[in-house]
Amino acid sequence: MIYLKSLEEIELIRKSCLLVSKTLAHVASILKPGVTGKYIDQQAETFIRDHKGAIPGFKDYNGFPSTLCISANEAVVHGIPTEQEFTDTDILSIDCGVYWNSFYGDSAFTFAFPNVGDEVIDLLHATNDSLYLGIEKVKPEARIGDVSNAIQSYIEKEKKYSIVRELVGHGIGRNLHESPEVPNYGRKGFGSKMKKGLVIAIEPMVNMGKKNVRQSKDGWTIVTKDGKPSAHFEHTVAVVEGGVDILSDHTIVEKEVKNNSEIKTFTRKS
Repeated sequence: MIYLKSLEEIELIRKSCLLVSKTLAHVASILKPGVTGKYIDQQAETFIRDHKGAIPGFKDYNGFPSTLCISANEAVVHGIPTEQEFTDTDILSIDCGVYWNSFYGDSAFTFAFPNVGDEVIDLLHATNDSLYLGIEKVKPEARIGDVSNAIQSYIEKEKKYSIVRELVGHGIGRNLHESPEVPNYGRKGFGSKMKKGLVIAIEPMVNMGKKNVRQSKDGWTIVTKDGKPSAHFEHTVAVVEGGVDILSDHTIVEKEVKNNSEIKTFTRKS
């Protein structure tokens, strides 16, 4: 069942999403080669819990052990933070969720360390751009397939990368994962009709090589089968009168990226 939200509920979701965005910005401010996923995860959990009543949205969700999903290089999503130190050639998809005032927020950003090659940076740019191309299709009476097709067409036809099929975006609200599913591939005019009050998380997962993925032995981390890099960006958005309202905020994350010389500056091309 699809749950449409009131304006008051959307504002509560926005509050959770903005805390997610601030958490990702905090992570961006302390990222550098040599730190570990465990350290970043602990810092993120402390930051979230410092806001009265807020708790990590992912920790203990279906048994997931951490506050953040940290997925490096060929890891697509759901990476468990470890004690392994990051290197100056890593990329990191960091996905964060918050539960606050009975509503979830969700957003993700892929970071690059200083010596990541231009070919991989191009993958990040394309994935991030595809997110906003999908968001542009969100409006009352449009279809989920319009969002999906915009992402797929840009990634597969124009950029010649691959869209992961097994993992999709989702509705969000009182539950982290609600209907409808939001695939990153599909046909225009198909899928659920978007109505005012719908809140969804749109999250392109794009592989440099082939689309095929597998699950790691840890039971969580999804990696590319060919070992090539993957990128992931995510916003939570609401369908509102006349269009779309982006509830999460990557601009504050991008600002911290620019301020941190230990990671590579990354902003949208388009």
